[in-house]
Amino acid sequence: MARDHLDAGRRAERRQRYNQRPAVHSPMFKDATLLVTGGTGTFGNAVVDRVLPSAIREIRIFSRDEKKQDDMRRKYNSAKLKFYLGDVRSAGGLHDAMHGVDYVFHAAALKQVPSCEFFPVEALRTNALGAEHVLNEAIAANVKRVVVLSTDKAVYPINAMGISKAMMEKIAVAKSRVSGDKTIICITRYGNVMASRGSVIPLFLRQLQERQAVTITDPNMTRFMMSIEGAVDLVLYAFEKGRSGDTFVQQAPAATLETLVAALKRLLESDSRVDVIGTRHGEKMHETLLTREERGAAESMGEYFRVPCDTRDLNYNLYFSEGDQRVSHVDDYNSANTRRLGVDELSALLQRLDCVQQAMRGERVDA
Repeated sequence: MARDHLDAGRRAERRQRYNQRPAVHSPMFKDATLLVTGGTGTFGNAVVDRVLPSAIREIRIFSRDEKKQDDMRRKYNSAKLKFYLGDVRSAGGLHDAMHGVDYVFHAAALKQVPSCEFFPVEALRTNALGAEHVLNEAIAANVKRVVVLSTDKAVYPINAMGISKAMMEKIAVAKSRVSGDKTIICITRYGNVMASRGSVIPLFLRQLQERQAVTITDPNMTRFMMSIEGAVDLVLYAFEKGRSGDTFVQQAPAATLETLVAALKRLLESDSRVDVIGTRHGEKMHETLLTREERGAAESMGEYFRVPCDTRDLNYNLYFSEGDQRVSHVDDYNSANTRRLGVDELSALLQRLDCVQQAMRGERVDA
């Protein structure tokens, strides 16, 4: 009974924090219907937090996890929220969910690098072919705008997860050439979201709480530091500003793993030792969000880069006879050459995360 009372208190606290986050009041959402694939995940919940208070008519959550759907149904208790059980691998379920939809945020994906390495065909079926199903159904249903969510791992991919997401991007750009302004298709690409599913931060917190050694791959490895709110901001920006075939990335800061662990140790007042275990299979030293070619073509829009669609056709001569001088004078955009956070700045950023606040209160964090 006491535990139920405590859980109710935590849910109320979370609802209060959700209500404090800036809601979206874009006129584009007025009386509109939004479909979020993979909508029971971290991103889907964050989008609902932001968009539900707006004048939107309906938000449809499409996913294969009935338990998480029930959790969301209870958490939000809103007539605006509708749930569709299905898998993006099957176009049939998407067909019904897409009927009458104005906008789509496509977030459904297999994201765990090791899982995709062992089961690459499964990654292909969900991340690439699943995206094709979503885009085909969206175009057939006359959806106005689709934003597909990609990852830094799609740039110079070295693992199955990145390769499958790179194919998703190519499919999205190819479809955008066909759909044009009838169904505008944009891509957003970002690095690991702090404390999202599969993030290393909950693992580090758990190790610190249990006074274990903190295991890091390489202290000089860098990662972009992006909050889930920042990820939602990026998608909403692409949604409002994007033209068909555009790719958007956030100009985000980064930090080394050494700095990340130091910041967490400071916040938890821990003196745990750090063990360096070496780089794991399929893991990059630095994350890349734009290739050299993309960086050369990119337009800086303040907090974001916009990369326009490559509009070349099957006239292959253009691939060999026309070069781009800009590419010779730029580097790719990666976590080693962006703004680097120190321990103080990163500590302040980490303190905003629910799991870090939970750990600082002495509550158990699930890795």
